[in-house]
This record gives sequence, structure tokens and C-alpha cells, in this order.
Amino acid sequence: MRYSRIVAALGMLSFVATAAHADLSASVTATSDYVFRGISQTKEDPALQASLDYSHSSGWYIGAWGTNIDFGPDDPADMELDIYTGFAGETATGLGWDVGLLHYTYPGASDYNFLELYGKLSYGLFSGGLAYSNDWANSGEDAFYVSAGVSVPFASNFTFNLNANYSFGDAFDDTEYMDYMVGIGYTLGSFELGLSYIDTTLDRGDALFSDADLFNTEGRVVFSVSTTFPWSTH
Repeated sequence: MRYSRIVAALGMLSFVATAAHADLSASVTATSDYVFRGISQTKEDPALQASLDYSHSSGWYIGAWGTNIDFGPDDPADMELDIYTGFAGETATGLGWDVGLLHYTYPGASDYNFLELYGKLSYGLFSGGLAYSNDWANSGEDAFYVSAGVSVPFASNFTFNLNANYSFGDAFDDTEYMDYMVGIGYTLGSFELGLSYIDTTLDRGDALFSDADLFNTEGRVVFSVSTTFPWSTH
């Protein structure tokens, strides 16, 4: 299918570019379901995802991330391509920070395109963030997303991951909701494996979308495997 060729091509471009430039990195991910803020974007079907990123010693970065999507047989969108840029760094005390701008784009369905501002903080095992759009999903209404998480290494190459997040704003009206994830990550050489349980406080299809068969908001288990280039040489 067309989206598969586009995402695969982005992954190949990432690999070639990283081989030539140390400031470039790339990732490729296969997942059993593309879940965005607790809601399936692929009818609970698998997704192939790839990214290409450039970072500068000043802390500035720019990148692109792509994935296949499925919003139904009559919807023209079959791919999401996100373009982002920002600045990130870490203080002498170990407090990490990241602020940037993200443009969600949907080739073939530009009516869905919108911008979002984001800020993130991290310290040790903990992380948190806030995202804001004044035109969520090109609706003309604002939306906020508050996120909080913890990642705890244990045993050999294992990590326990937990996050809880909250979506609210005019775009959600009476459908403000929480999404959360509990999962285990495992590092296997140059690959990262993840097994997560994801759920929301929404009932299936009651909030944002009229077709419950498309946008699942109920609890499910998601498996993913990813790798980042260039691979480590040690």
C-alpha cells in the first residue's frame, strides 16, 4: 500500500543519512497498534513508523516522524507525517528540558493539519510535560495535554514504565479524559522491545468520534519493537 512504501522509504533515507552524518539519527518502529493519547489511530491494526532527526550542539533540533493510519474506508488520510523543531538541554543539576513546535500533517487530508506547542521536563526517573494547540485538529478550538511519567530500570536490561496524562480544553467540551499506560521495556542489543497496557477513562467511541469501531478508547495490550541508527559499535 502507498503508506507502507512512504514510511519504508523514510526509514531507508534515515539509515543512509545517519551513515554519513554523525549529527543525524533515525529510528524505525513496528507496533501492534498506533495509539495516540490513548486512542487507536489504526483500527487496532499494526503500524510501521520511522523518524529522521538532526541535532546541533547548541541544543537545537529538527526532525520528521511518519506512520500509517486508518480513519476508515471513506477517509482520505492514510498517513501521518509530523514535523517538529525545538531546543533541548540539561542543567548542571541534571534537570532536562525541551521546548518546541510540532506540526501534525496528513498527506491527502490537509484539513486535519494543525500546530502544537510543547514543553517537557525530566529529572532522574521522572518526566512531565504540557502541550497546547489553539486549533486542535483544525477544529478552531484549543486543547491542552498534561503528561507525567516514571521509568524505573530493574533486573538486566528491563525497565518498568508508567505514565498518566490528561486531555482538556474547548476542543474536548464535556469529554475531557485521562489516558494511562503501564508497561515493560527490554533492551536486546540494538533493539528496544515494549509490552504495554493502555487505557482511557472514555467509553468506547463516546468522545471525539462517532464510530466506535475505528477509534478504540478501551484498554488493550500493545507490543512494539524499535531500533535507532546509527547502531552502537560497542
